[in-house]
Amino acid sequence: MCPPILRRLFRRLAPLAAGLLALLVAQPAPAVAAPAAAGLVQVTGFGSNPGNLQMFAYTPDNVAAGAPLVVALHGCTQSANAYYSSSGWPKYADLWGFDVVFPQTTSANNALSCFGWFDQAESTRGRGEAASVVQMVEYAKQTYGSDGRRVYVTGLSAGGGMTADLLAAYPDVFAGGSVASGLPAQCATSQAAASGCQTGPQKLSPAQWGDKVRASYPGWTGPWPRVAIWQGTSDYTVYPANATALRDQWTDVWGIGQTPSSTQSLPGSTTRSVYTDAAGRPAVETFSVAGMGHGLPVSPGSGTEQCGAAAAYFLNTICSAYHTGLFWGLDQDGPGGEQGLPAPAGLKVTEVTGSGASLAWNAVGGAASYAVYRDGAKVATTASTSFADTGLAPGATYRWTVAAVSSSGTVGATSSPVTATTPGGTAPARCFTASNYAHVTAGRAHTSGGHAYANGSGQDMGLYNVFVTHTLRESPAGHFVIADSGCQA
Repeated sequence: MCPPILRRLFRRLAPLAAGLLALLVAQPAPAVAAPAAAGLVQVTGFGSNPGNLQMFAYTPDNVAAGAPLVVALHGCTQSANAYYSSSGWPKYADLWGFDVVFPQTTSANNALSCFGWFDQAESTRGRGEAASVVQMVEYAKQTYGSDGRRVYVTGLSAGGGMTADLLAAYPDVFAGGSVASGLPAQCATSQAAASGCQTGPQKLSPAQWGDKVRASYPGWTGPWPRVAIWQGTSDYTVYPANATALRDQWTDVWGIGQTPSSTQSLPGSTTRSVYTDAAGRPAVETFSVAGMGHGLPVSPGSGTEQCGAAAAYFLNTICSAYHTGLFWGLDQDGPGGEQGLPAPAGLKVTEVTGSGASLAWNAVGGAASYAVYRDGAKVATTASTSFADTGLAPGATYRWTVAAVSSSGTVGATSSPVTATTPGGTAPARCFTASNYAHVTAGRAHTSGGHAYANGSGQDMGLYNVFVTHTLRESPAGHFVIADSGCQA
């Protein structure tokens, strides 16, 4: 019986060029192991694998050749299966149509199953784990027909540190990256120096941080990857200073300043800061999650902007996969990228009612039409520079972006988003039951004098430990009260 991944391979080979087909037929088929979880399949024989990694892949059945590829790197003590189950990336692979590769390291490489972001034998071009990850990308391009112009890498903690190293060493492979609770590229070059980076990276200038990237692939002058940076303000494992260093590093590489072009408040007490390139497109974005500890931001639920599952180091705040995917343009119909039209400027909400909102933006030269996206899903194509979105729910918050479409149908860069809340209705409260330690880690409470206190109300929850448990009710966002006697969401 033919394994599922090979059935997908045969189906996807149909639209590929004959030369590539001949190349694939001439090579022996890679071995495919049994699924590690529903939809997640291990692939062996993807290359010489100098970093001794394992490759897992999630390839939705309805994804055609020429789709983007996302590489997702787990954190220490985690696995590919954990990242597949909790990060939220499979949801958007299904929704927007792309494949995901989940590399996995083991205790054979590192006692805590950490990727070797601090080891130049593992994190530099052509060597170790970094080279193994790139071999997985090449396998995906050949087997799944992934678009080599739209390959992205993301990771948490040690996986975030390796993400930054991969972006620096392979800017010719990765169009963008997302570093969650991670480290600047080449922050440490030995395991002994790793802990120093985590608690407080070197006090370098943006140019010095940028030099570490430029030295990772000498002679490369661009284009550079577009980088998202996620960080909790209460992270005491990888301190927030690393997010600042990452911002300095990648804005310097892009040749732009460290002052954001715009800022925006997002759910989960998150502040998004955008740093645009010379063409006005977002090149670097930072997402600062107030009160969040060490972990990947997720937001369990069925809404378009919700994803993932809360677990150890997967913290219920905001769906980082969704906002990262928008930043990379994964929600768009085509590659866009460098070949597409520039992003429309001046997008604004001109009117809001209980059931609709009106938008307007500046014209883009060469645009035949404009694609309008609400919460990441396209809702209209219009030849006008304005649009009235109707059928909205009262008392709900929506997010819109717009992209110019050329006469050939190529979708260009996405605009900076705008948000609006329709009047009427009441946002439902949310309830959380967990230990005081977990509440603090998730950003729902804070500590003082050995006790935990609910954020917003300041109520004393008792000793800060894993033994005292409370139910907290959140309403409005960011304001928590003790609701042990009953909590109606």
